[in-house]
Amino acid sequence: PAEPTMVLRLKFLNDTERLARVRPGDTVGDLKRAYFPGQEQQVRLIYQGQLLRDDTQSLAALHLAHNSVLHCHISPHSSAPAPAGPRASADPAHAALDVGSLVLPLFVLMLAVLWYFQLQYRHVFTATATTFLAGLTLLFSFVAFTMYRR
Repeated sequence: PAEPTMVLRLKFLNDTERLARVRPGDTVGDLKRAYFPGQEQQVRLIYQGQLLRDDTQSLAALHLAHNSVLHCHISPHSSAPAPAGPRASADPAHAALDVGSLVLPLFVLMLAVLWYFQLQYRHVFTATATTFLAGLTLLFSFVAFTMYRR
């Protein structure tokens, strides 16, 4: 007899859902290939807070029931190692600006400008504002030191 099918709800980060019709004997890899063709390496499936890493594991072994929710995250970059060679860095689609790397220098610049204004226009800054600026600088210095100490 044919194996019964069940429906899984694939829920994405933007709260959209997609229904997947699968069999309990299907593997995580089969599900990725069927519903995310060409993106198998970029798709992360999460069930009950656990990342489903093993693509060879069957859905029955995960104890998935009919109408279970699998959370899906599709990363913009493949988790596979990047191809070596000059072509890897020449691809303009993957050469996007990493805004996260700009946060630290922008915050340092902002603190430097605030300290400059505090020294040049001392009469505008109250004791509370100066204390807050000093505390913010100390906090930032501590966080930056602990982050980059590793």
